[in-house]
Amino acid sequence: MTTLQQTILEKKAALAEIVSAPFARVAEQVAEIWPDADMIDERLREGLPSLPNCHLLYAWDVHGIELSSMVRASGPDPSWRGRDLSDRPYLKNHLPFKGVMLSSVYLSKYTFEYCLTVLQAVRRDNQLLGFIAADFSVNDLLRNTKLSVPNKVHWQQFRGDPSVRGTVFMQTRTPSVFDKYANETIEGIVVLMREYGVFHSKIHFSSGRCSLWFLDDPYSYRLHSVDEIIDPEMRLAYPKRRYAENAKTREGDIIRVLEQFKALRFLDETIYLRSGSLNVMNDIVGLTFSCDGSHYMAVEEFLDRELNFWIDGRTPTGQAVAT
Repeated sequence: MTTLQQTILEKKAALAEIVSAPFARVAEQVAEIWPDADMIDERLREGLPSLPNCHLLYAWDVHGIELSSMVRASGPDPSWRGRDLSDRPYLKNHLPFKGVMLSSVYLSKYTFEYCLTVLQAVRRDNQLLGFIAADFSVNDLLRNTKLSVPNKVHWQQFRGDPSVRGTVFMQTRTPSVFDKYANETIEGIVVLMREYGVFHSKIHFSSGRCSLWFLDDPYSYRLHSVDEIIDPEMRLAYPKRRYAENAKTREGDIIRVLEQFKALRFLDETIYLRSGSLNVMNDIVGLTFSCDGSHYMAVEEFLDRELNFWIDGRTPTGQAVAT
């Protein structure tokens, strides 16, 4: 499974592979004329086109003092010569005494854009002279990339407001309009998800509201009361749609998930479900309990859980699952 961190590292590794060889050649040329600032500017200007998407090149000595100008495609800017760069984020890590190193993403004080910096050591006769840096704008690096396919979600728990958890056993569930019409509401949402193109629904049990996202207009959501959901004339409000062929949740599992929501709503008078969501396109269930704890997991994993797991189960740290 590819994690978010792995994805980031893969993109950095791809950048390093592209620029390593041409950047090393630039460093060799700079080493020949070091420390002549004007000549360094010229070598950096000549090397800039060999580094795809690089918008800025500059050099500094072993003490962190900038030696060159800020060299861009439009020409060199000497105003930063002599500036102390020792407070830059990339100088707080171990510097590359050979080869290249990539910084973390940071906000550039020169361009005021988020960027990352590739660092290359400049050496002559086995002596470290300084470093050259190539700045790459994050916007430029991501301009032609595509959104990666999300990984399958496994159970994730997020603790909520400590003040809510601290008083959870002093409260009991107050019946809501959903509680009164639970069966009818679930039936209405199932129909909307199976026959009207709703791919994401969230039931706010305590307030008796439902948020719905439609395939025909995924950038907006519709908010409906329980009274509207259970009204048969609701069927006239939206166009009929076949169940999405690329939905990851099986059509027959929708009612099973929503029935499980209902069971968790009524399972306990103290620890009860406040809201539940289902997204059939990425097959994810979201739960928020009265103790303000939130959980996210795949539909199959959710349906495999026994109801008592949410009340009596224990996490690896020994804390109650729903807290």
